[in-house]
Amino acid sequence: MKGMNPKQMQKLMKQLGIKMEELEGVKEVVIKLENKEIIIKDAAVTVITAMGEKSYQIVGKEEVREVLNIPEEDIKLVMEQTGVDYETAKKALEETKGDLAEAILKLQES
Repeated sequence: MKGMNPKQMQKLMKQLGIKMEELEGVKEVVIKLENKEIIIKDAAVTVITAMGEKSYQIVGKEEVREVLNIPEEDIKLVMEQTGVDYETAKKALEETKGDLAEAILKLQES
Protein backbone atom coordinates (compact mmCIF):
# COMPACT_ATOMS: atom_id res chain seq x y z
CA MET A 1 0.00 0.00 0.00
CA LYS A 2 3.08 2.20 -0.11
CA GLY A 3 2.59 5.28 -2.23
CA MET A 4 -1.23 5.15 -2.04
CA ASN A 5 -2.76 8.54 -1.37
CA PRO A 6 -5.10 8.98 1.61
CA LYS A 7 -8.25 9.26 -0.51
CA GLN A 8 -7.46 5.96 -2.28
CA MET A 9 -6.76 4.36 1.10
CA GLN A 10 -10.11 5.55 2.49
CA LYS A 11 -11.95 4.30 -0.59
CA LEU A 12 -10.30 0.88 -0.34
CA MET A 13 -11.05 0.63 3.39
CA LYS A 14 -14.70 1.54 2.74
CA GLN A 15 -14.92 -1.18 0.06
CA LEU A 16 -13.48 -3.68 2.55
CA GLY A 17 -15.99 -2.59 5.20
CA ILE A 18 -13.34 -1.10 7.47
CA LYS A 19 -14.19 2.09 9.34
CA MET A 20 -11.72 4.19 11.32
CA GLU A 21 -12.55 7.06 13.64
CA GLU A 22 -10.75 9.05 16.32
CA LEU A 23 -12.25 9.11 19.80
CA GLU A 24 -12.51 12.71 20.95
CA GLY A 25 -11.92 13.94 24.49
CA VAL A 26 -9.89 10.96 25.76
CA LYS A 27 -8.20 11.94 29.03
CA GLU A 28 -6.56 8.65 29.88
CA VAL A 29 -6.66 4.94 29.14
CA VAL A 30 -6.18 2.46 31.99
CA ILE A 31 -5.30 -1.18 31.40
CA LYS A 32 -5.75 -3.15 34.62
CA LEU A 33 -3.64 -6.25 35.10
CA GLU A 34 -3.51 -8.53 38.13
CA ASN A 35 -0.74 -6.69 39.95
CA LYS A 36 -0.27 -3.46 37.99
CA GLU A 37 -2.00 -0.82 35.92
CA ILE A 38 -0.81 0.75 32.68
CA ILE A 39 -2.01 4.35 32.44
CA ILE A 40 -1.78 6.27 29.18
CA LYS A 41 -2.59 9.96 29.71
CA ASP A 42 -3.72 12.25 26.89
CA ALA A 43 -3.95 9.20 24.64
CA ALA A 44 -4.85 9.34 20.96
CA VAL A 45 -7.36 6.52 20.46
CA THR A 46 -8.48 5.27 17.06
CA VAL A 47 -11.43 2.88 16.79
CA ILE A 48 -11.19 0.47 13.87
CA THR A 49 -14.37 -1.42 13.00
CA ALA A 50 -14.01 -4.40 10.66
CA MET A 51 -16.42 -7.30 10.16
CA GLY A 52 -18.49 -6.17 13.15
CA GLU A 53 -15.55 -6.24 15.55
CA LYS A 54 -13.97 -3.17 17.11
CA SER A 55 -10.25 -2.75 17.71
CA TYR A 56 -8.70 0.13 19.58
CA GLN A 57 -5.34 1.62 18.69
CA ILE A 58 -3.85 3.66 21.54
CA VAL A 59 -0.92 6.01 21.17
CA GLY A 60 0.65 7.88 24.09
CA LYS A 61 3.17 7.84 26.88
CA GLU A 62 2.63 5.09 29.41
CA GLU A 63 2.97 5.10 33.17
CA VAL A 64 3.05 1.80 35.06
CA ARG A 65 1.71 1.60 38.62
CA GLU A 66 2.08 -1.38 40.87
CA VAL A 67 -1.21 -2.44 42.46
CA LEU A 68 -1.28 -4.07 45.86
CA ASN A 69 -4.22 -6.42 46.32
CA ILE A 70 -5.04 -6.45 50.02
CA PRO A 71 -7.35 -9.25 51.15
CA GLU A 72 -10.56 -8.20 52.90
CA GLU A 73 -9.67 -10.48 55.84
CA ASP A 74 -6.48 -8.48 56.43
CA ILE A 75 -8.37 -5.18 56.44
CA LYS A 76 -10.95 -6.58 58.89
CA LEU A 77 -8.22 -7.93 61.16
CA VAL A 78 -6.48 -4.53 61.31
CA MET A 79 -9.86 -2.90 62.03
CA GLU A 80 -10.55 -5.33 64.89
CA GLN A 81 -7.07 -4.98 66.40
CA THR A 82 -6.94 -1.18 66.24
CA GLY A 83 -10.57 0.00 66.31
CA VAL A 84 -10.17 2.10 63.15
CA ASP A 85 -12.57 2.32 60.21
CA TYR A 86 -12.25 0.42 56.94
CA GLU A 87 -10.53 3.17 54.93
CA THR A 88 -7.95 3.87 57.67
CA ALA A 89 -7.12 0.16 57.97
CA LYS A 90 -6.83 -0.24 54.21
CA LYS A 91 -4.61 2.86 53.89
CA ALA A 92 -2.30 1.59 56.66
CA LEU A 93 -1.96 -1.78 54.90
CA GLU A 94 -1.22 -0.05 51.59
CA GLU A 95 1.44 2.14 53.23
CA THR A 96 3.08 -0.93 54.79
CA LYS A 97 2.77 -2.95 51.55
CA GLY A 98 0.38 -5.43 53.17
CA ASP A 99 2.44 -6.09 56.33
CA LEU A 100 -0.23 -6.80 58.98
CA ALA A 101 1.99 -6.41 62.04
CA GLU A 102 3.53 -3.17 60.81
CA ALA A 103 0.12 -1.72 59.94
CA ILE A 104 -1.30 -2.57 63.36
CA LEU A 105 1.74 -1.13 65.16
CA LYS A 106 1.62 2.02 63.07
CA LEU A 107 -2.04 2.62 63.89
CA GLN A 108 -1.56 1.85 67.60
CA GLU A 109 1.29 4.36 67.81
CA SER A 110 -0.69 7.20 66.26
